[in-house]
Amino acid sequence: MNKPLTGVRVLDLTHMLSGPYGAMILADLGAETIKVEPLQGEGTRKLLARDPKNSLDGMGAYYLTLNRNKKSVAIDLKSDKGLAVFYDLVKTADIVISNFGPGVAERLKIDFDHLQTVNPRIITCAISGFGSSGPKHKRPAFDQVAQATGGGMSITGADPQHPVRAGIPIGDLGGGMFGVMGVLAALWERERSGCGQHVDISMLDCQISLLNYMATMYFLSGENPYPIGNSHFVHVPYNTFTTADGFIVIAVITDNFWQNLKQVVDCAAFDDAKYDTQPGRWEDRDFINATLNEILSGNTSAYWLEQLEAMRIPCAPVNNFEQALSDEQVRYRNMVVDLKHPDGATTRGPGNPIKLSRSSEESFSAAPTLGQHTDEVLTQYLDYEPQTVTQLKAAGVIK
Repeated sequence: MNKPLTGVRVLDLTHMLSGPYGAMILADLGAETIKVEPLQGEGTRKLLARDPKNSLDGMGAYYLTLNRNKKSVAIDLKSDKGLAVFYDLVKTADIVISNFGPGVAERLKIDFDHLQTVNPRIITCAISGFGSSGPKHKRPAFDQVAQATGGGMSITGADPQHPVRAGIPIGDLGGGMFGVMGVLAALWERERSGCGQHVDISMLDCQISLLNYMATMYFLSGENPYPIGNSHFVHVPYNTFTTADGFIVIAVITDNFWQNLKQVVDCAAFDDAKYDTQPGRWEDRDFINATLNEILSGNTSAYWLEQLEAMRIPCAPVNNFEQALSDEQVRYRNMVVDLKHPDGATTRGPGNPIKLSRSSEESFSAAPTLGQHTDEVLTQYLDYEPQTVTQLKAAGVIK
């Protein structure tokens, strides 16, 4: 296997979205990822599983996508024997990733403090709403809670009276992405120290990080930014515009782009010398946007995009999912891939956005059925005797 994380073993204790997404990225990059599920299965298995439009042979879109390239082992971690089996797995692993609620890992004795006594090189990663410390860290959180608390919703939408969450669940996905970064940093540090450590990821911390330069602007000005729809607080025109058959975006971020745009739309009103620089355009931004919108409405998106691209003006169609997922650039980059069901059925989903020049293999095995690999993992990885596995099944410890 020519993948960069080949040889790394991950125990995936995650559920829902933030944790499974992070573990999926590690699995896509070649980490041998063993999904350790309760005997009834991880909760995401049930989401959309009976929805005929959004499931494949009884496996919903959530689980089908997020658990590709993983193996499933079902263990009752609340039993002493199940915990002993898990500890045996930890001895062979590099990473344990979870996104339990506050205090759950500690109660189950599968937090870093317990696991490092089993394997001093183990790296644990916990993704939670508010982290493992601080006055509010025990609050429950899901995507929208993180988006709201982190300030992002206050700048999303058309006006301050109607805050809007991002359509993409960036609260959850951000936690998963930063979790991967933390794990990879800990892996690299372990090469020097020989010791594992804990990676503590707060979804709120991630949202604050993503505020980036806008947070610095607030500290400099003392003014809260507010939502301005698809426009920009500096550049004009920079917005979404209506065409005869849809919408396009135009991003004029330099004066040279403005001069090129004038050639495309051929509007006498835009020849005013005050518009040659950003301050003049900003002062009359409402007029410029309205006039441009009226002009662009007179022809199709394809027509205007061809003209704009010829003049190297930043622009794009506002694609729906069908258009985005069939885009030739997206397809060329292998960003639409087959998602398999263990019974052989297939659908399609997004690929791996991390492209490497040498360790470049991209393959995607099916999301597993519950406990599909329990026997394989316990007998081949842990050298359990078959009768031991049989006894553990009979005792309700594994499935």
